[in-house]
Amino acid sequence: MKVHFIGIGGIGLSALARFLNFDGHEVSGSDMKSSLITKALEDEGIKVFCPQSETNIKDDFDLVIYSAAVTDENPELIEARLKQIRTLSRKEALPIILGDKKNYCVAGAHGKSTTTAILASILQSSALIGAISKDFGSNFRYVNDLIAFEADESDASFLLSNPYCAIVTNAEPEHMEYYHYDYDKFYESYERFISLATKKVVNGEDKDIKKLKIEDATYLYPSKDIKNLCYTLRDNQPCTKFDLKDLGTFEVWGFGFHMASNASLAILAALNELDVETIRKNLLNYKGIKKRFDIVQANDKFVVIDDYAHHPTEIEATMKSIELYDNLTNLNKRIVLWQPHKYSRTSDNLEGFKKCFRRCDELIILPIWTIPGEKKIDIDFQKEFAAYNPIFADRISTTEGRVDLIKDEKIIKSYDEGIFLGVGAGDITYQLRH
Repeated sequence: MKVHFIGIGGIGLSALARFLNFDGHEVSGSDMKSSLITKALEDEGIKVFCPQSETNIKDDFDLVIYSAAVTDENPELIEARLKQIRTLSRKEALPIILGDKKNYCVAGAHGKSTTTAILASILQSSALIGAISKDFGSNFRYVNDLIAFEADESDASFLLSNPYCAIVTNAEPEHMEYYHYDYDKFYESYERFISLATKKVVNGEDKDIKKLKIEDATYLYPSKDIKNLCYTLRDNQPCTKFDLKDLGTFEVWGFGFHMASNASLAILAALNELDVETIRKNLLNYKGIKKRFDIVQANDKFVVIDDYAHHPTEIEATMKSIELYDNLTNLNKRIVLWQPHKYSRTSDNLEGFKKCFRRCDELIILPIWTIPGEKKIDIDFQKEFAAYNPIFADRISTTEGRVDLIKDEKIIKSYDEGIFLGVGAGDITYQLRH
């Protein structure tokens, strides 16, 4: 097939494009502007057009797949429909891509990218992830028809992922605007996803998973099943050792009980394919994922960490990891740079955000990173976060060994000591890298 992707520079859509390209299809795509992802796709032989234009849509295309961010006014989508080319959203295209594969599908509000990447490292399988795994340097890997897939609940697309094994880290309500704030509808979608799978592995202690009707699953009870946690640093990189049930000791990259829990879910799922000793050895292949406790620079007195956390629960987990890192390095100062992500998420979870930074010494707040067309909501950050005495900046500038805060195009403060953590799902990840 000749397949064209509108919005190919997105982390999720680019993985699908790579998969089809490797699967022997002729793939092209477009995005609004060039990026590191689009350049990487071009290096892999995929033709990428920037910017988007109706002239990019050719008469001989068999299929056009578009991202969730693409609207009906997009010139390429309009042209494809005028030419009567089959058009599918990313969600609708999943059965075509995953329909005949053996899919290990990981869902959950938090931890699904990490758990999927860990599982891919253990299984040494194909992978489709919404993040870059440092094990294989991509959001995609093609090995065979065994796939570790990050299944997305934000638009209920996980219901189209054809799971052989469904792994659920948690079912905390998120993206409720899609479900019209109907909690019954939200939980029912999780129940349907799990019921589609032959094998099921879930976190039995998650308060929201407890609300679901689930039959014949393998349950992880983290507080009982995970024991003897030990945290160490290897070349400034975090490692967690733990015992799981009666399976012995495992070691996984990363800090925190949540890392042991994510790894444990992946281990229990992988037992459907591999023996425990192979799992134990393969787990060491996992080296973390980009933008998840991602140490982008480090010296004896200053460490800069990039983390994708953009929900209070995720930030709370990252802050616990920062505390562990501080205890092992004695850097003794924790500076947090927060780029709020979307007005709706910030407003819906405001009380959680006000609490989740309590382990920091300084809080810096950047402007909200929003999406095109999102309705603006007035939030008084100065008032709501007064307890932190936050610093407000427009952006940062990063060089080797230093981070500068920029306000009105002037440097208002610089940092060259302590642990400097950036959290958010916007362009903060690029600002943190020099």
